[in-house]
Amino acid sequence: MRRTVHLFLAGLALMFPTTGTAQMDGHGPDAWQVIGVAPDDVLNARSGPGTDHIVIGTFPPDATGLQMVTCVPYFTMAQFQALTEDQRARLPARWCLVHSRDGDTSGWVAGRYLAEDTSQAMDSPDPLIDEAIALVRRLYASAQITQGVALSPLHPSAAREFFFADVVRELAEGYGADPLFGAQDAQITGLDIRPAPGEAMFRGMITVHVDFRNFGQPQRAVVRLRVDPSLDPPAPRIMRIEHEAWAFP
Repeated sequence: MRRTVHLFLAGLALMFPTTGTAQMDGHGPDAWQVIGVAPDDVLNARSGPGTDHIVIGTFPPDATGLQMVTCVPYFTMAQFQALTEDQRARLPARWCLVHSRDGDTSGWVAGRYLAEDTSQAMDSPDPLIDEAIALVRRLYASAQITQGVALSPLHPSAAREFFFADVVRELAEGYGADPLFGAQDAQITGLDIRPAPGEAMFRGMITVHVDFRNFGQPQRAVVRLRVDPSLDPPAPRIMRIEHEAWAFP
């Protein structure tokens, strides 16, 4: 998923050449911020891509740390470059499905109000830790957004984008409680995903803390990742998710 997302973000940069929207080499940012909204206004989040869909939430004018799921119209870099100037001029406005850092607000927003997050809060001294955190955030965002309406990221056909191959096989065999939230039923609020303080990287293992409330009760999942050398290029993948009384796998 990460490489595919980067491809269409590159197309976004060409279609909307706003400073910081995406890097031109095809590698898009891992977080986004709201731009171009007046200080006394908000950015509407809608149920679908367009103003004909109802408003289901709002983002403040200075929102940062937004996670992007997808955008429409969708193009890979090669597909976009193959369009004529006339075809590009007739493309509809770009809309993107995003969610807040805590996962409490999700919806479709006009792409012209998004840019790469350059806030100090997103800085990290280790790009590998950044990549691992971004992977975990995409996993949890996908799990929440697709719940009941689309293919879960825990399904074996999608899970390899997030987990080591042996963990994918464990998922295929079935599980009881949800490995992400540690429960069979979930009503999640206040999702917060950050590197483990003081131990984000230790002997090649990356630790990410996922804090949230389930039915109002505070909980934490501890996600362990390593770089998977079987991938091309090698990239972090999840090897274990630990909860207070149990772990998967």
